[in-house]
Amino acid sequence: MLDLVSLRRDFHMHPEVGFTEFRTATKVVEILTSLGYEVIYGQDALDGPSRRGLPAQAVLEEAYERALRDGANPAIAEKMRGGFTAVIGVKKGKADGPTVAFRFDMDALPVLESKDADHFPQANGFRSQYEGNMHACAHDGHTTIGLGLAEKLADGNFSGTVKLIFQPAEEGVRGAYSIVQKGIVDDVDFIFCHHLGVNVPLGEVHGGSHGLLATTKMLAHFHGVSSHAGASPEHGKNALLGAATALLNIHAITRFSSAATRVNVGVLEGGTAANIIPAYAKMIVETRSESEDVNAEVEKRVRNIIASAAAMHELDHEIEVIGGAIPINYDDEMADLALEEARQVEGFHSFKKGEHNAMGSEDASFLIKRVQDRGGKGTYMSIGTDIPAPHHHPKFDIQEEILPRAVELLTRIAKRLLT
Repeated sequence: MLDLVSLRRDFHMHPEVGFTEFRTATKVVEILTSLGYEVIYGQDALDGPSRRGLPAQAVLEEAYERALRDGANPAIAEKMRGGFTAVIGVKKGKADGPTVAFRFDMDALPVLESKDADHFPQANGFRSQYEGNMHACAHDGHTTIGLGLAEKLADGNFSGTVKLIFQPAEEGVRGAYSIVQKGIVDDVDFIFCHHLGVNVPLGEVHGGSHGLLATTKMLAHFHGVSSHAGASPEHGKNALLGAATALLNIHAITRFSSAATRVNVGVLEGGTAANIIPAYAKMIVETRSESEDVNAEVEKRVRNIIASAAAMHELDHEIEVIGGAIPINYDDEMADLALEEARQVEGFHSFKKGEHNAMGSEDASFLIKRVQDRGGKGTYMSIGTDIPAPHHHPKFDIQEEILPRAVELLTRIAKRLLT
């Protein structure tokens, strides 16, 4: 029987950011295989060309070699090389029936974990071993819950098919899109996605969540010409100045009356020395909105501003989408079912149908929307745990007692639909 706490702590000690989850994913493959699941991974689990925000090849290779040093199965990891870190576990029951999918994200964040004595992982010896990376958003818990669910359903004593989706690169809303493009959920009738915490206290379950925003993450490159800033500035074309012009105008985009919007330039980099006209600059910008259509309009305006700023300073430019999500519209029937089953789990005592959850954006939205577009149903649940610090904070942590409760809840949901 899986030791959920030990498993979670092992994942917590080895946090891997998006598309570099080689050690985590190989462990998932090994456990699913040992439980008798058909396991789909590597290039069979996601569409390579549609991956968004893929790290540089050198970063991928460094993470791959680190995973091998830290116990990743070489034969499994080799098939994931280059950032193909999605894993799908499939278990067919003893009779025909629907296909029920569950999504579990695996990636960590580029956050330096606290070393303070009152930080539970530090005090108990399972703080991150990868300095600068941390499971600061409960994905170590999510992965553990997914494997716990796999164990509970391993006997196949149900009618239908269970599909467990272990997703890379949720942070930056990057990984789900390529799983959708591969067709992984095209045969799914019901899909359940969830998150631990998100300002929901221990003992409380939300059957559905709304308020999650549509978003587009873009990386813009500006290309100019370098020149001596004192002797011959007129021969240069200042890429950083063009990017700065774009930044100021992006933040001046008007708000919308029809839906809330957000826009933010989070990264602006360029230049090499004080006396050199910068020949290159890059900008990372995001748009968000409650409305998919309004987000598309804000994105269009950002693109126009970038193009105009580049033209003003006689620069070349490119824009690439490195992440995205759409709003989640959960199905009432699925939210109700989740709450009905939650009421049967000891430790849950507060039940809410569809609380507003303004936690940002979630690319599980693409998985749910694809299932719904093909006639299925889905929801995005919040499962409460008290947290000592906000998500993405150096002192973030979860209450480990939620792990078996969440496994029981998801098991009950699966068996309810597969009876």
